Amino acid sequence: MKITKRLTELGIELPEFPQPAAAYIPGLRINDLIFVSGQTPKDGTQLLYKGKLGRDLSIEQGQEAARVCILRALSVVENEIGNLDFIEQIVKLTGYVNCTDDFEQQAKVIDGASMLLQDIFGKKGKHTRVAVGMNSLPGNAAVEIEIIVKIKE
Repeated sequence: MKITKRLTELGIELPEFPQPAAAYIPGLRINDLIFVSGQTPKDGTQLLYKGKLGRDLSIEQGQEAARVCILRALSVVENEIGNLDFIEQIVKLTGYVNCTDDFEQQAKVIDGASMLLQDIFGKKGKHTRVAVGMNSLPGNAAVEIEIIVKIKE
């Protein structure tokens, strides 16, 4: 399946390549792996989802924030390899959720990104994962996501 076609079928357009907000690079290729730095739910430089899950935002808003993050991460991958069809497997996703001390639905929030990856890539989108709660994230972002992707050699 051509990923570009699949994105069109899903009505998805990847955002512009995200510029780093601090002293890091957005992605790094080591052999057949691409490590993508944490992405927050931004449109350009504007943060779309701010605040804590369990107080300021619903689980559904958190899931949408996670989807924005993963699309930004895929934009980094596309910039590194030129075409998402070269992805062999989404290996790992780490999701950080800005939440209250008593919030326990981090996994459900990060499902927004995980399910989108599976919708886009099918079996290649299934991945290992960590979903953790954080006291705060940069800019008071609701979610931050990083991924590791294996590409075809």
